[in-house]
Amino acid sequence: MTPLVLIPARMASTRLPDKPLADIHGLPMIVHVWQRAREADVGAVAVATDSAAIAGAIRDHGGTAVMTGDHHLSGSDRIHEALGRLDPAGRHDILVNVQGDLPTISAGAIRASLTPMADPEVALATLIAEIHDAADRTASQVVKFIGTALGAGRHRALYFTRATAPWGEGPLWHHIGLYAWRRTALARFVALPPSPLELREKLEQLRALEAGMRIDAMEVDEVPLGVDTPADLEKARRMLTPREGAPA
Repeated sequence: MTPLVLIPARMASTRLPDKPLADIHGLPMIVHVWQRAREADVGAVAVATDSAAIAGAIRDHGGTAVMTGDHHLSGSDRIHEALGRLDPAGRHDILVNVQGDLPTISAGAIRASLTPMADPEVALATLIAEIHDAADRTASQVVKFIGTALGAGRHRALYFTRATAPWGEGPLWHHIGLYAWRRTALARFVALPPSPLELREKLEQLRALEAGMRIDAMEVDEVPLGVDTPADLEKARRMLTPREGAPA
C-alpha cells in the first residue's frame, strides 16, 4: 500500500466560527490535526481546503495544503478533488480521510484504520470504540456501528445508525468518522447520488453500504473529541494541555 493522508477543512462552521483556526495552546486546531497525522507515519500528509487562511496556517508550519473548490458538500468530495490535484499519476492507492476537527485523534488510531486494507475485498475501513456511557447508548448524535466481529479487533460493517442498536445483550459500538479509502472505491463513491438510507439517517457511509461496498472497522480504545462548539474547544484545550517537562 502507498497511503496518502488527506485532511479536509473548511471555515463554514456556524456554531464555532473559523473553527479550523481556533487557537489551542498557540497552534491552530488544524495544525494539531496535521501533527497527529504526521506522527502516524503512514505516508505523506496534506490538508485539502477552500480557505487561503487554512492553507496559509499549514504552510506556515511546513505542511502541504491543496486548494479545492468551495462547492463540496462533504469531506469525501473535497479529498477526491485534492487527490486529483496532488497525485494525478495515481501513485497513492489508499487515502486516509482524517477530519480536521479531531485535534485529539491519536497517531495509533490513524494507523489502525489501515489494517483492514490489507484485504483486497475491503473498499474502505473505519474505526469504532465500545460505548460505556449510558447516555451515549441512546443519543442520536452518537452514531452506532452494527457489524460482525472477525477477530483481532476487526469487524465487518452491516449497518450504521443513530438509533440504539442492535437489540439485546452485548456491547454497542460508537462509530468514529475516520476513513481509509481504496482509491478506486472513493472515485466510485463520489460519483454516486446520495442513497435513500443515507438521506434518512444523515450518514454518508450508508451510501457505500447501499452500493454494495465492503466496510470493515477496527476497534480503538477511545473516541477522539470532535470539536463543534466553544465548549468542545475548551475541552480540547484541557485535554491537550502540555505536560510539564514535555517538549513544546
